[in-house]
Order: sequence, then C-alpha cells, then structure tokens
Amino acid sequence: MGEKKIKLSDLNKQLADMNVKSLEGIKIEGDIELEIETGAGGVGPLFAYYFGEEVAKVAVQLVNMAKAFGYPIDSLLQPVAVAEAIAPPEIKEAAPAFKIPDTLAKAKFEVGTDKTWKHQIQEVVLGATKADGGSRGNTVTIGGEKALPFFYDAPMPHRPVVTMDVFDMPIGMAKAVKMHYEDVMNDPAEWAKKCVNEFGADLVTIHLISTDPLVKDTSPQDAAKVVEDVLQAVDVPICIGGSGNPEKDPLVLGKGSEAAQGERALIASANLNMDWEAIGRSCVDNGNVCLSWTQLEINAQKELNRKLMKVAGVPRGDIVMDPTTAALAYGLDFAYSNMERIRLGGLKGDEELTFPMSSGTTNAWGVREAWMVRSPNKHDSDWGDRMLRGPVWEIITGFSLAMAGVDIFMMMHPFAVAYLQEITQSLMGLVKAETPDTANWITMEA
Repeated sequence: MGEKKIKLSDLNKQLADMNVKSLEGIKIEGDIELEIETGAGGVGPLFAYYFGEEVAKVAVQLVNMAKAFGYPIDSLLQPVAVAEAIAPPEIKEAAPAFKIPDTLAKAKFEVGTDKTWKHQIQEVVLGATKADGGSRGNTVTIGGEKALPFFYDAPMPHRPVVTMDVFDMPIGMAKAVKMHYEDVMNDPAEWAKKCVNEFGADLVTIHLISTDPLVKDTSPQDAAKVVEDVLQAVDVPICIGGSGNPEKDPLVLGKGSEAAQGERALIASANLNMDWEAIGRSCVDNGNVCLSWTQLEINAQKELNRKLMKVAGVPRGDIVMDPTTAALAYGLDFAYSNMERIRLGGLKGDEELTFPMSSGTTNAWGVREAWMVRSPNKHDSDWGDRMLRGPVWEIITGFSLAMAGVDIFMMMHPFAVAYLQEITQSLMGLVKAETPDTANWITMEA
C-alpha cells in the first residue's frame, strides 16, 4: 500500500466514531510532521511562543489518543491545563540609536566666497575698435571672475553676453525659431543685422556650414567673403565658425581669420580632432581669439589649452574655452558638472583652466521635446505649446550653465536671448526685474 497521511485529530475522531475504547496487539508506525510558519524576522520570542503552541496542540492529540487506547494517562499528568492558551510575550522595541533633541541647535547661515578661490579667471577682450586697429563699434570683455557667478561679496566684473547664430545658407530649423528669420535666411549679412538691431545680440556668430564637402563644398575663399560681408553689416564683435569637417575647417577658419584680421574675432574652433595648431597659429597671426573646444572632458580641455599656449603660441588673453553644452535633460547635468568643475579648478589655481567659457546653448534645440508637436508615445501626456516649449528649453539650458560660470552664450531664439539677458543682469543688479503682484495671483495673466 502507498503512503497515506492522516492528522492525529482525524485518527482520534475516527476511533471515537467507532466507539473504540481500547486497542490491543496493534502497533502504529509513522512519522509526525509539524507545519510551522515563521515570519521574515527569523527565530525570536514570537517564534518560540507559536512553536510552543503548536507542540502543545500535538501533545493534546497524543493524550487523547492514549486515552482512547485505554492507557491511564491521568496518572502521568499534573493538574494543569495543557491546552490553555498563554498570552504571547511582550516584545519591546529596540531603543533608537539617537535621541532627537527637543529643540534643534541654532545654526548661523553665512554666505561668502571660498577661501581657496585665490586666482582670477583670465580676462579676454572680443572685438577691436578703430583705436585698437579694428572696425568694431564696441568691444566685449569676458572673464575676470574671482568666484563662482553672482556671489554678492565677489561681484562679477563683466556680465555674461550673448552671440546669436547666423548661417551662410538656409538650414532646417524648428518652426518656433525659423519664423523669426524667414525673411533673411538667404542673406547672412541681413541676418546678422536683424540679430543686432532687432534682437539685441551682443555679438553674432557666422557659421560657414556650406563649406562642408557633403553640403555645398564652398571654397575657403568664398567663405571669407561672407565673413567680410558680415563685418560690413554690423559693428559688434563677431565669431567665425566652420562646418565641423575636420579636414576642411582648418583651411576655412584660416581664411576667415585672415578676413577678420585685427578684429579680435572669436575663431570657432580648435579641437583635438583636427589641426588645432594651424587654427591656433592663424589666430596669432591675425590678431584673433581662439575658441578651445572639447567634448565634456576636463582633462582633454586642459590638454588642448596647454597645446594652444605652448605649441601654437596663443597668448593666455586670446583663449576662450567651450567644454560642450549637452541638451537639457541628463546631458545638461553632465555639462553643468563639467563646467563647474573647470571653473572651480581655475579659481583654485589650475593655470590650464583659468579661462572664460562659452556655451553652445542652441544645442538645447537638439532634443525632440524642444521642437516636436507632440510626443510620439500615444500614452504620453501633452507636452504643451511647442512655440513656447522650445524657447523655455533654451532659456533653462543657458541659465543653468550661467550658474556654472559660462561667460558667453551662443543662442538662437530671440525670446530666449531676451530672457537670459534679463535674468543674468537682474542677478548682477544691472537691471531691476519686475516683481509680480502675488496678492492677485488668482487673476494674473501670463
């Protein structure tokens, strides 16, 4: 016969139903299985109590069986209630590791610059007036800080400035941006004038993207003519950018630097993936400023700055860093941390990092949330009006990096430019920001 399990209580009941008073000459063999449930706390006082309770229940069943078999069990037991329930033991909670004081200790809040900030960021002048040998109507000075931005006890010597993007050919843009430039996109000179006269740009950046061999392959000589046109159209300092092609850019930027000779234009840019030495030397030969661009890596930034100074011979006062601006989201956090670390390194005396910084803030438009009509995920929430969403993306990107120490912002949307200028200048006390009437917030309009 196969094995059969039976509870002691069931066996006792069956014998009682059969009116069996005693069993003789019968041997019962088998194993007793105890089912005990324990909690996640392991063996403790409660476990011991409940284990004892289960054992007591088994004992009662065994006693009943013995009685059913006619064994004089009463003579073996003391007059106690075997199955009487016993209250579980009281479990005391462990005392807290620390005691919360009745009153918090008083702390004095102080604001002040770090005592380790003993070095000043290099000042760099962009643009040259006639008196300086150039043709600009004014110059722009960046850098010179002795602390992180907007410390009340270490005023910034120069406000952050904005250079607005201009391209030498029409390009694809988000609708929110394109609508402001549709009338000038075929004329870089007019585009530059609009940025300065209507949108208040401190500088303009002419991007010579048509020179890319995969686009129009415009010659360096023709690109230089576009630079000359922009210089004639506006009298603010200018930046000159290439297409990003590592083979073509050194030639294009060299010719652009020649076209802007003596103007202290910002040549954008030298990087480790192209002939940085040629670009650096063209800046030296033509009296321009070199933008030292690296990709979110502080050691690469130090290396390139060192090479530009010691190999290409670029003076300290002619270098601006661009550590790369990643778009709003996780990348922005990375960019901020990298820039802040660079600025702190400069303030603490790292001579390879004591330079002003530039931010390609228009990279904010690279994320789909800035320009797409709606989320591609049908279950996603509404992203809101993209005509406002994109500019806000650019503003937040710029302002965040202003707090990390950026001195010059390359931007695109006119509203974003205006707001960033107002925010940063308000923090410096240069303009008075309007204070909303918060008492009437229910009826306020945006």
